[in-house]
Amino acid sequence: MTVRREGDTGDKTEVPPRELDENPRKRPVRMVRWFIIAGILLVLLVGGLVGFNAFRAHMIAQFFANNKPPPVTISAVEVKSEVLPNLQRAVGSLAAVHQVNVTSDVNGRITEILFTAGSRVVKGAPLVQLFDQPEQGDLASFKAQATVSRLALERARQLAARQVGPQVTVDQTQAAFDQANAGIAKTEAIISQKLVRAPFDGVLGVRQVEVGQFLTAGTQIVSLTDLSTLFANFTVTEKDSARLAVGQTVRVSVDAYPGREFDGKITTIEPQIATETRNIRVQATIVNPDNILKPGMFADVIVVLPDKPPAVTVPETAVDYTLYGDSVYLIKEKKEDDGKTSLTVERTFVRTGDRINGRAIIEKGVQPGDRVAAVGQLKLQSGAAVEISKDPMPQIPAEPPLN
Repeated sequence: MTVRREGDTGDKTEVPPRELDENPRKRPVRMVRWFIIAGILLVLLVGGLVGFNAFRAHMIAQFFANNKPPPVTISAVEVKSEVLPNLQRAVGSLAAVHQVNVTSDVNGRITEILFTAGSRVVKGAPLVQLFDQPEQGDLASFKAQATVSRLALERARQLAARQVGPQVTVDQTQAAFDQANAGIAKTEAIISQKLVRAPFDGVLGVRQVEVGQFLTAGTQIVSLTDLSTLFANFTVTEKDSARLAVGQTVRVSVDAYPGREFDGKITTIEPQIATETRNIRVQATIVNPDNILKPGMFADVIVVLPDKPPAVTVPETAVDYTLYGDSVYLIKEKKEDDGKTSLTVERTFVRTGDRINGRAIIEKGVQPGDRVAAVGQLKLQSGAAVEISKDPMPQIPAEPPLN
């Protein structure tokens, strides 16, 4: 079949006719081929991404497995079973055994001050002289009367012995003589009152009077304090009073001399308990040879009680105190695959008791012989590898007990 193209003016060429179903057969084959290629590429891309992610995760895990963090350096201590001091803490104040405000028993004008403020005096040392000239005159008069009465009494006795004089004369002269002696004694007592003396050995305080001042009876002249022995007065609760007894040792510390303790003995326990506070008052006597303690000082008192049974203890720094409970880091040994031994820590919750002299009593959680981390807990967590430092452990300051 020959097909002519319209508009052809030249030679006529015969074009073989195309079959009608040629293009419909070739187009579906090409589309399927492109879909297959795209699918293969997509599968390769997804597989590559999945494989890369898996390879990356494997390499990261292998990196961290082979690069463990270095062990944390800590100080370790061994849990001990020891007998701790059984102490009872209280607060109180110091008071002088002998302390008085020196005063005059009578009125009078001060003529002489015989002491220096702040000096040490002995018992009987004169301190202040009051005007006593009238009393001195009365004393001289009474002495003269006593002399005359004594001579008259002697003559009357001689006459009575010879039966010349009556016995009534002897009695009258004896009464006059006794009356003169009574006047002497009274006047001497008044004179002695006008010379104020130190009632005991001690240290004088600040002078409160001046020469020429008229002193009324009871007016303070100066304070006098015996510092050789002091009282430590303190109170304890009704519950703790049963543990105290006269003769027990006490240790007193004051803010003026930190770190220093002064020993004494309980000398008095009040037999009555205060109904307002349910506390009992206790008094201990303390020797103050250096005279450095002063009455009125605030005192921290520790009573030494009989020893308790041994207790499990660790340094206070080894205990981690939190709102969720108290814990320690227990050191454990772990064998590696290569046979070497490594150290790890495990947080262990414990029940704590009293704290005495820088050590905490552990009532439950660890046993004697265990090792715990004492310093460096802030850098630790359960399962962490540790290394024990060879440096000596820092000194832990001792603290008084809390009970």
